[in-house]
Amino acid sequence: MRTLIIGGGAAGCFAAVQAAAAGEEVVLLERNDRLGKKLRITGKGRCNVTNDCDRDTLMQNIPHGGRFLYSAFAACSPQDVMAYFEGLGIPLKVERGNRVFPVSDRASDIADALANEMRRLHVELIHDRVTALLTDPEGRCCGAACGKKEYAADRVILAAGGATYPGTGSEGDGYKLASSVGHTVTELRPSFVPLETLERDCAEMMGLSLKNVTLSLRRNGKNVFSEQGEMLFTHFGVSGPLVLSASAHMEGEGTWTLHIDMKPALTPEQLDKRIQREITEAPNKALPSLLRKVVPASMVMPLIGRSGIPAQTRGNSLTKPQRTRICTVLKNFDFTVRSTRPMAEGIITRGGVLCKEVDPRTMQSKLVPGLYFAGEVLDCDAYTGGFNLQIAWATAYLAAHASHQ
Repeated sequence: MRTLIIGGGAAGCFAAVQAAAAGEEVVLLERNDRLGKKLRITGKGRCNVTNDCDRDTLMQNIPHGGRFLYSAFAACSPQDVMAYFEGLGIPLKVERGNRVFPVSDRASDIADALANEMRRLHVELIHDRVTALLTDPEGRCCGAACGKKEYAADRVILAAGGATYPGTGSEGDGYKLASSVGHTVTELRPSFVPLETLERDCAEMMGLSLKNVTLSLRRNGKNVFSEQGEMLFTHFGVSGPLVLSASAHMEGEGTWTLHIDMKPALTPEQLDKRIQREITEAPNKALPSLLRKVVPASMVMPLIGRSGIPAQTRGNSLTKPQRTRICTVLKNFDFTVRSTRPMAEGIITRGGVLCKEVDPRTMQSKLVPGLYFAGEVLDCDAYTGGFNLQIAWATAYLAAHASHQ
């Protein structure tokens, strides 16, 4: 059995080592000069390998394509993934939210381990860009072409990734190849992506990084996401871990708003007492000087602007209603989402090859025998926490072992 794999990312490399270990002759075509280019920068370079959870939790964190993945997760669970990489000599650790990382905190350890295993199993690696899928007269996929070069195979696993992070080679090649043989590709949109806001005061706070704040995302006033952590103001709006996580929950039309609680550890009453304490210590200070003790300097004027209180107001002149307005703004620093940033700035691609056209038990195409799919090219995506990489590993495993079932 000669298997041709298109794409040397997480899914492609995992499919390669699994198929080779099962005794197949494996050829992997990768357009980059290095394997796992995107894998090496995931999780801020730490690589959130998977999530050490049960299948129900997996399903709850996969809003798109979860049901389709039942067989894949049954064949390759998070615990199977953890055992595999630890078996390759990569010690793992479990952090908050059951997120799994290498003990070394180096994503390169995961990518290098897969590359080393491919060499050990004699996977043939060819650095070239696939331009077409080949089919025989019966319509079966029988290889791929890289320009004028053709590579024959008994079957092909398409694991060419998504359309985000184009600098890593993810330019949507997999979607074009799938479409060329008759597959439906659903609308492609970025997920885990920064957000543009209507309000202009984000630009005034550009470069300001917030820690230990609570960010809530609401659709038409209804809360759909809320989490505490870090975020960043930019010239166009907001970014950072909290914002990227929130963006994955943006599904459907509506008015999307962001609400930042700058002081989640304090009640409005406790926050008011904090402001009164600052006033007591310096009663004649103007409002901007007082608020620099409460929030970062670049946030002072936007805060005052939102409160509607004259900036020249002295601390001892602040009324209780004015202090209440300041506290309200601090607990509800709100923004209206205008749009997501472009696809190139997303981490994950939402959309892909329509799952109804793929056999969930084998990842083989229902339209083109001999063609299999793995990873981000499929219309499946999840929230943060290692779930997207788990999709890559599990679908790759199933595709790799399908011919041996």
